Amino acid sequence: MRTRTQVGIIGAGPAGLLLQHMLARHGVDSVLVENRSREYCEKRQRAGVLEHGTVELLKEIGLGDRMMREGLLHSGIYLQFAGERHHLDFPSLTGGRTLTVYAQTEVVKDAIAAGHPIFFEVSDTAVRDIDTERPVLSFTDADGVAHEVECDAIAGCDGFHGVSRPSMPSLRVSERTYPFGWLGILATVPPSTDELIYAHSPHGFAMHSMRSPEVSRLYIQVDPDEKIDDWSDARIWEQLQIRLGHPGWTLNEGPITEKGITPMRSFVAEPMRSGRLFLAGDAAHIVPPTGAKGLNLAVADVKVLADALVRLLVEGKSDLADAYSETCLTRVWRSTWFSWYMTSMLHRFPVSSFSDPAEADFQEHLQIAQLRQVTSSEAAARNLAENYAGWPLP
Repeated sequence: MRTRTQVGIIGAGPAGLLLQHMLARHGVDSVLVENRSREYCEKRQRAGVLEHGTVELLKEIGLGDRMMREGLLHSGIYLQFAGERHHLDFPSLTGGRTLTVYAQTEVVKDAIAAGHPIFFEVSDTAVRDIDTERPVLSFTDADGVAHEVECDAIAGCDGFHGVSRPSMPSLRVSERTYPFGWLGILATVPPSTDELIYAHSPHGFAMHSMRSPEVSRLYIQVDPDEKIDDWSDARIWEQLQIRLGHPGWTLNEGPITEKGITPMRSFVAEPMRSGRLFLAGDAAHIVPPTGAKGLNLAVADVKVLADALVRLLVEGKSDLADAYSETCLTRVWRSTWFSWYMTSMLHRFPVSSFSDPAEADFQEHLQIAQLRQVTSSEAAARNLAENYAGWPLP
């Protein structure tokens, strides 16, 4: 079946869904394809901390009503180390910017509910002719019907393992793999804290976050080769108690409903555009979750891309499209730096990652010194807060 649209979008994660919604508001037609089911997309657990700019954008494009009712407004984070716990107040450090805890799954549900056409459970997705003004998106739908969609542009929002990035003829890849991962859990228990806790510990990093007033999200640093089957619920809670423990504070425990191990890495592919194929979100870059940048970075990408495609396809001007990759990569590398900064400051690096075992002790002393600087210097605290709360969207 041969059809025609203005923009073909691959991937029904936040990037693809928000791009489709933003384009529709300007009268730009699109076709969105996703190889997973709708149920999978709406249940997939990912990020949950939204920057100030992301929140304002969702409100502006009409997808913020439920977020404003159910999201948890946060004014900062706690940094815990050496038996101390310090709060960084973001509004006072950033001129009023705050955070909102609202799970990525909920953002996805809100965007799908907007009702734009989406093909779920597709297969054999491919792109071709990206160096022309009529690139083609092909796929087979859930009923086995083969489609060829002639487009004006194609947006690859299909994540690290998608088909879009391999379709780019020339890429420069920069990456770093960290010698640890995160074991994350969802627990049906009210959060034990009012703000996120980032804990540096001799036993390894830990983090206390939340998804709602009834559901907690917690993480511990583990070896990247660990098997989740080796981590019983009791062992997980024991390590969380050790790493997050603080005098006068109690960590609530409850039933664990989900757990998994995520590797920690940084990845940037550039350029983010080739001809009429544009990459956005995890298709082009991945950052460690320590700085809460992944989802917010994808939102920034599609804000730039939506503006560029509207200008190209509605106004007939290519200046924003031509600048797309450079515009996005400036923010991408800044976010990559901040994620590295938070990761390097808070995690315990294994002795095996150093050529000399004494360097591990040296590294830990540097981390404590850096944490003391952040929690005692207003300038250092402001730098962290401004980066964490996010910069204005382009």
